Amino acid sequence: MSAPARDPHLTDPRLLDDETVLVRWRSSRATYWRDHAAMGAIGIVGAMVVLFLLGKPDQAPVGAIGVMLGIGVRAVYLASEQLSAEWLLTDRRLLGPQGRIVPLRDLAAVRPVLSDVQLVTTGGDKHLMKHMADRNAVIARIEAQRSKRKKAKR
Repeated sequence: MSAPARDPHLTDPRLLDDETVLVRWRSSRATYWRDHAAMGAIGIVGAMVVLFLLGKPDQAPVGAIGVMLGIGVRAVYLASEQLSAEWLLTDRRLLGPQGRIVPLRDLAAVRPVLSDVQLVTTGGDKHLMKHMADRNAVIARIEAQRSKRKKAKR
């Protein structure tokens, strides 16, 4: 009996022969830009507070412009890298960008951090699934597969 044919859109060289991709998640463009807008707003307020505390309120507009430019340049510079990041949930592991591999059995915690999902392993390693469109759905899907895997092992 031959192995079932793999969908070419769901293949990855890191997959094991009998491993199946269940879900692919990519960073959300809208979430990426919203996160940077929020960072900019927080940065502007922070810069203005610091300038007022230093007794230089007249420099607050310059500080605000500097923060906007800094966050804007950062956002544009990192956009292609961040928006191409992809995570795959298989029947037994999470495969992430830059060769990250997290076996589901090694996950100690899966938690939300702003629009990101933080993966913490039993060994203490931490990984971020950044700029997820629906972080709660991602967490629920990972937890469901993790529970299913635990039940199958019994």
